[in-house]
Amino acid sequence: MSFVHLHLLLNHVPVVGVVFVVLLLAVALWKRHSDIGKLALALLAGIAAITAIVFLTGEPAEEAVENVAGVSEALIHQHEDVALVALISTGVVGALALGLLWWYRRQTLPRRLVGASLVVMLGVSGLMAWTANLGGQIRHSEIRSAGAVIGSEAERDDH
Repeated sequence: MSFVHLHLLLNHVPVVGVVFVVLLLAVALWKRHSDIGKLALALLAGIAAITAIVFLTGEPAEEAVENVAGVSEALIHQHEDVALVALISTGVVGALALGLLWWYRRQTLPRRLVGASLVVMLGVSGLMAWTANLGGQIRHSEIRSAGAVIGSEAERDDH
């Protein structure tokens, strides 16, 4: 298995994973259940680690498709830029999740922290969705906006 395969195999995990964490945090908040909140934070830490792997395997994936007909280098770089922000955001919240798990390992997780985590994770999930959409546009022209397609055609005309 190559790094390209690994990138394609794992790139959905952070996107779906953060949505799952959001749902768990919402249930934890609604049910006032600290253990579900702690489970969500533990999953978030794991998702942050997988996000780093996905990001690090992105460069080999770029090299594999950058010269393929119909692939926009501008879209690749836009995806890469947003992916970096998503990586940093997920890494920070993953590290904070580990800190909260350690700090509250023998105590109930305060409801206000579960609520704050939920709000932050809603933002992170939006960032992940944006990153995934940009990544999908690299090879799936059917999901590109008209501007992205025009940009891609202009880019091909320049070469």
